[in-house]
Amino acid sequence: MSRVAAIDCGTNSIRLLIADASANGAPGPLTDVVREMRVVRLGQGVDATGELAPEALERTFSATADYAALIREHGAARVRFAATSATRDARNRQVFVDGIRELLGVEPEVISGDEEAALSFAGASSVLPVTGDDAVLVVDLGGGSTEFVLGDANGVIAARSVDIGCVRLTERHLRSDPPTAAQIAAAEADVDAALDLAAQTVPLDRATAVVGVAGSITTITAHALGLSEYQPDRIHGAYLDIETISDACTSLLEMTRDERAVLPYMHPGRVDVIGAGALVWRRILERLAAVGNGSISGAISSEHDILDGIALSIRDSV
Repeated sequence: MSRVAAIDCGTNSIRLLIADASANGAPGPLTDVVREMRVVRLGQGVDATGELAPEALERTFSATADYAALIREHGAARVRFAATSATRDARNRQVFVDGIRELLGVEPEVISGDEEAALSFAGASSVLPVTGDDAVLVVDLGGGSTEFVLGDANGVIAARSVDIGCVRLTERHLRSDPPTAAQIAAAEADVDAALDLAAQTVPLDRATAVVGVAGSITTITAHALGLSEYQPDRIHGAYLDIETISDACTSLLEMTRDERAVLPYMHPGRVDVIGAGALVWRRILERLAAVGNGSISGAISSEHDILDGIALSIRDSV
């Protein structure tokens, strides 16, 4: 066995996975040692300013320093740090890259949207295997971008990353508490345009199943299930029909921030952006139901995603 450490630094959160993997790149599941998440909102204001804010960088560097200590404590032999949408969009990303390198001792990778999509598919399919002729669509709904990845048992068929996410749309449109009908309509127009763009690359009508990953989707699933706390084992692998998911999304979108804050499964760092995440997920599923000729009637939630894909990429590169 070899011990690896993966860090996924997104627009809203930064996450760490330290895991044991089969030696010499042999296939098989990862065994978690440490799995942590911090909401640092690295993408704060990036959509408007084009730059990473000093306070957002400070929060991210603080979390990275803590992660570096955990990696040393648990003796991970190999480390990969992948940064996604917010960092791709920022003019001052070199400040971020230099700071992470100093703290962690490895070169952080600002990965492309296509690679982000492929890693998300690898992570989701590692625990929800794709078999036979099934064409599964993995949707990774992040803070700054959303990835659409269609794949089958042989791997990725097509992938596209588009610039819609819970932080980006909250900052751009959903400024009222709760948002107004006009703000919701403007956000939905952005989602529709992004879906049109994704469909140019990814044949959405070929999907026979949908897997949703990342914090917005898993939180919406917890809301739909009415959980008394955030329970990953109840959320992971849960299949819900589109009507149930849509009702949960509408409920979260129409709540005030104070109402969302008291939900027992709501992470404090998601309170102000989950409404936008719900809007995006609802709109995506509406489109998939429309183009799939009835083949898509629900979606599966997965707790395993790009973070697992990053760890697997370390194992497979040995």
